[in-house]
Amino acid sequence: MASQRKTWNVKFLHGNKPTTECRYGLVILNQPFSLALLRRLWNSTQWHCCADGGANHLYDSFPDEQDRASHLPDLIKGDLDSLRADVREYYAALDVPVVQDDDQDSTDLMKCVSSLRTKEAAEDLEYTIILLGGLSGRLDQTIHTLSYLHKLRKERKQVFAITDDNIGWVLDEGEHEIEIEHDIMGQTCGILPVGIDSTVLSTSGLRWNLENQLSSFDGLISTSNHLVPEEKTVRIRTSKPVWWTAELKNISHDARQ
Repeated sequence: MASQRKTWNVKFLHGNKPTTECRYGLVILNQPFSLALLRRLWNSTQWHCCADGGANHLYDSFPDEQDRASHLPDLIKGDLDSLRADVREYYAALDVPVVQDDDQDSTDLMKCVSSLRTKEAAEDLEYTIILLGGLSGRLDQTIHTLSYLHKLRKERKQVFAITDDNIGWVLDEGEHEIEIEHDIMGQTCGILPVGIDSTVLSTSGLRWNLENQLSSFDGLISTSNHLVPEEKTVRIRTSKPVWWTAELKNISHDARQ
C-alpha cells in the first residue's frame, strides 16, 4: 500500500475561473443536467468537449442565442449516432470541430479522452478530467463510467464524475484526505467496493467511521454514511481501489443561472 497520502478537493464546483497552475478538462456526456451545474463547471475548466449527444444537451441548455454562442465547445467527438443534425450544423458553422470516430472498440467518452491525451502531449502537461454525467440514466452506461474511471486511475492523477445529484471518483489503494466543501456537498456519502473482490477500510471524519473493516459486495458496503458539519476533511485508508461518492446540494436555482 502506498505510504503517501493523496489530497482531493472539489473547489472547481464553486465555478471560479481556474488558475494557470491547474488545468481542467470538461467532457459533457449525453445525459441531462441543469444549466446551473453546467455554468459552474464550464467556468472552472479550460477545455470543453462534448461526447456525441452531449452536444445536444449543451445546445438545449441555453434559452438565449447569445449565451449559447458564448459557450462553444473546443471539440465534439464520437460516432455521432446521437448528435442531432441541427446541432451539428450550428456548431460546425461556428468552426467547432466535429469529429466522427467509428471505432466500435471505444465509447464516445473514451474517444474524447483520447483527444485530450493528444492535446496534453502537445502541451506537455496533464489536465484533471471532469465528466458532466455518467452516474445516472442507463445502468450500462453508469457501469461503463465506474469501470473506465477505475482503469484511468492507473494513468491519471484525478478524474471526477458529476451529476446534479452526486459527485464521485476512484480512490486508489492507499491513504486519502478529502477536503469537504459543506456549502456544496450534502450530507450523504459512500465508499463503494466496485470492481474488486474486497477491501479493508479505515476512515475518520464521518458520522460512522470504519476501523480495518472488510468491505465487499458480498459483505458490508458503506452507503448512506454522513459527512459531519464540523469536520473539514475526511480521511480514508483502503487496501484496494474504491469509489467515493458524495451527495451534492441543489444548485438548480443558482444566482449565476
